[in-house]
Parts: sequence; C-alpha cells; structure tokens
Amino acid sequence: MALVECIPNFSEGRDRHVVKAITDEIEAVDGATLLDVDPGEATNRTVVTFAGTPEAVVEAAFRAIKEAKELIDMSVHKGEHPRMGATDVCPLVPISGITVEECVELAHKLAKRVGDDLEIPVYLYEHAATSPERKSLADIRKGEYEGLAEKLKNPNWAPDYGPARFDKRAGATVVGVREFLIAYNVNLNTRNKRLAHEVALNIREMGRAKRDEKGKILRDEEGKIVREKGRLKCVRAVGWYIDEYNMAQISINLTNYKVTPLYRVFDECCKEADKLGLRVTGSEVVGLIPRDALLEAGRHYLLRQGRSAGVPEKELIRIAIQTLGLSEIKPFIPGEKIIEYRVENKKSLLDAATRDFIDEVSMDSPAPGGGSVSALSGAFSGALLSMVCILTVGKKGYEDAQERVKEIGVKAQGLKDELIKLVDEDTEAFNGIMSAMRLPKKTEEDKKKRDEAVEKATKKAILVPLRIMHEGKKIMELLKDAAGICNVNAISDIAVAALEAETAVKGAALNVDINIPNVRDEEFRKGIGDERKEIEEEVVKMSGEIERMVRKRMG
Repeated sequence: MALVECIPNFSEGRDRHVVKAITDEIEAVDGATLLDVDPGEATNRTVVTFAGTPEAVVEAAFRAIKEAKELIDMSVHKGEHPRMGATDVCPLVPISGITVEECVELAHKLAKRVGDDLEIPVYLYEHAATSPERKSLADIRKGEYEGLAEKLKNPNWAPDYGPARFDKRAGATVVGVREFLIAYNVNLNTRNKRLAHEVALNIREMGRAKRDEKGKILRDEEGKIVREKGRLKCVRAVGWYIDEYNMAQISINLTNYKVTPLYRVFDECCKEADKLGLRVTGSEVVGLIPRDALLEAGRHYLLRQGRSAGVPEKELIRIAIQTLGLSEIKPFIPGEKIIEYRVENKKSLLDAATRDFIDEVSMDSPAPGGGSVSALSGAFSGALLSMVCILTVGKKGYEDAQERVKEIGVKAQGLKDELIKLVDEDTEAFNGIMSAMRLPKKTEEDKKKRDEAVEKATKKAILVPLRIMHEGKKIMELLKDAAGICNVNAISDIAVAALEAETAVKGAALNVDINIPNVRDEEFRKGIGDERKEIEEEVVKMSGEIERMVRKRMG
C-alpha cells in the first residue's frame, strides 16, 4: 500500500478548540490516520502529523487548510516561531510504496487546489520547488507574514499557485516534499556532555571547525568558519546531557535514512565512543520511524553474523530493536513506534490463527475462496524456500553457494509477504463485484453506470489472481535455482514448495478463467488469456524439472 505522511504546521497553539476543529477535519477523511498533535504555547503554533493513502492525505490536508483559513486570523497572530500563514507549511513525506517524484505530483495537486478553491497564495519548496531560489523554506519565509504584502508585489515572488494578492487573514502557505526525518538519540555510559559532543562532531555531516595550533577557529577570506567535514551525510548531531535519564546522549536528526542508514549511524557512534573509552549502551527513537529503516538494520546485523536475512519481518524488527538497544530507556513497542503499523490497522484474514482462516473458508460465504487459498499456497511455497535457505547458510560443504542462497532467501521472504497481501486482495476483488452487482438499474443511466462498475470490478477480479500467478512463477524460478545448491537434508521441502507454487498458479489460473467470459473488452480478454496460458505452461514445466532434480539428489 502506498503510504504518505503529512506534517502541516498551523499558526495557532493556544486555542485548543481551533486546533481540535482542524484535526477533526483530518480524522473525518477515510484512509487518513491522525498520528500526533503538538501545540506550542510560546510559538502559538501546532504541528500536526497524519498519514494515509496518497488520495486521502491530499484530501485531509486540503480540508485542514480550509478550516485553518476560516478559524485563524493572521492579522492578530503573535508567536515566537517564523510564520507567514494560517497554514504556514505543509510538507508531504513518502513513507512506502511511493516515490519522491509521485509525491511532488501530489504536492502540485494540493497546492493548485488550495490556490484555486481557497484563493491562498501557495509556494512550493524542497523537492517540489519550481526554482532553486525556492528550495529553502527559510528563503521563502523571509520577511514572514509582516513582509508578505510587499513580497507579493514583486514579480520574482509571484506564488506558484493562487493569486498574487495579500489575504490578511490567511497569509500564504508553503507546500513541499521532503524525506522522512528520524529523530534519534544514542545513549552513552557517561554524564559528560563534552564527550558526547565530541562523538557528534566526528559523525555529523557539517563536522567541526578547524583550529590553528593555538586552538583558534580558522576562517576563510569571507570570514566564514573553515570546517573539517564529518563522516556521515544527512546527519545532524550534538551532544547533550539528559538529567531525567542521568546520562549523556548523542542527539541526532537523520534527514535521509536512505542515504545514511540508521544502523550505520549507530555503528559509527559505537566506533567513535570506543576511541574515547566510552560505551554505547542503547539508543532511542523520538516519535515515529519508517518500517524500512528497522528492516534494513535487522538484515544488516543478521548478515554480519553470517546468517540469512531471509527471515520474517517480525524477526527482523526484533533483531533491530535488540541490537540498537531501542528499549533501554523505555520499551520500544513496534505497533506504537513504526509509522506503517500505526496506519495499517485494517485486520487481515491472516492476523487470526491459521485455524480461524480455514474455518472462514469453510463457511457459507463465497469469499475468501479459491483465489485467497491459491495465494496462501504461494505464500507457503515462499516460506518453505526461505526455511531451506536458512538451513543452508553457514553449513559446512555449501560454502560456494552462500551468497546466492542468502539472496534467494531474501527474495523468497518478499514474495511470501506479497502473496499474503494477495490473500486479502482476492477477497476484496470478489466483494467488489458483488457491490457493483447491487447497484440500482431502474433507469437506462443506472444500467449504464452499473454495467461500467461491474466491468471494472470484474477486470480487477481477474488481475488479482493474475498477480498471484506471476508471484508463483517467480518463486518457482527461485526454487529451480535453489534445488541444485541447497542443503540436501532439506531437499524434500524444495519439492513440496514447488507443488505449493504450482497449486498457487493453477488455482489462480482457474480464477482468471471463471471471470474472463464476463468481460466485454475483447482486447483485454485475449491479452489476459495469452498471458495466463504462458505462465501456467512455464510453471508446470519447471515443477516437473524441480521434482526430477530433487529425486536425483535424494538418490
């Protein structure tokens, strides 16, 4: 599922009724989840965090900006924080299943709607900036609200969307796209703030000021401080002492964990602390963290141990929490701290025990049915393949196969997880047909809309099992590769996995076949029919080859 975070800042932090009215608008949008509300008395500003599907986030952000325009009067606003509008800034952050470029498109969509419908001047910044001069939020906000009227008269500062006209109540709004910022503290076995800051100076990107032999800070011809660059890009850090914890910490803002992974920040802190005779005792995440940051850490530490990283997501998260010491100060609860877990609160069919799922299949409801069971068969195939890879990694006599087996194990886990999602998606696709069939058909217009809805829903009910077939084929290809190099003591499980993958593909093919006659689009029917036939034939052929390979190795 594509997931986007939004962190709008509203110029009101004292009147809780106003803040509540704004956040109520966000919570009213299906698909958007309110994660945090942080009002500031002195700044007279509230930072709101919510996340959801791209469409839901854009809708919720628009409604919140609209409500803020109606309730906040910037002409009487006073606060310590720089600001230029009722909704001062509204960044979008890609979390999962969506690119920065796609988020930029969302930012333009939101900005245009705010400019056109609410007649608020809107500027775009960071990744969404329309020129280098507008990339920095600080540059756009220079002069703040008090200087906005004059700024809008300057053609160079015409808004990207909306009128170049001063609105004394609403001011202007800045919309943009940035990467997820992880607020992260590393704990040290000292109370010495200076030592903690020494570590921070070595790891942070901006580094430290250069000094001469007498310790005086060096400056260039323009009077700017000359710096020794730090080790890690996208890392800001300082050392401080926290009285509540009775320890010093390296306080870090990781502005792009995709450039510098969380685990590398932790490892570098450990190395630098050791040079000073210190020990890193743990760390803490302030606020929320993307799931991928922890999954990447879990894989990293497993591979360092010479183990396979092709383990379930839950185990990768556990390894990351334990290795990073994220529960040293207070328990790190994944369901509360990982942003995707906070948002993805929809109950899956497989969240219940396997017996409950089987019981659900056995009931009189037509879904979950053969498509979901086919997807589950494919997931079992991926799980078995992953298990065989784990049982091969580190085993004597399989040294030459280690790197390939590790790679197969990771891919198998990914395919397994994708097929688990398809268990639910197949049921949802069937329910979509039922919903379309129940639409009214009293008038000719009703009949036309109903027919279009049924056609669309039926195509989806074909495309989901087709995806199951594709994923099953990918697993079969990995099984064929693994059959010749994996631990021979687990070779029978490769054969069982191949049977499960073949079942997944054949079962999904039947679900394609039963729905194709109901589609009127002849081109669609022919294209899907050819694709489905080709996949099934290739999978059946590979299944037979794998069985022969397995029996040969079994003797």
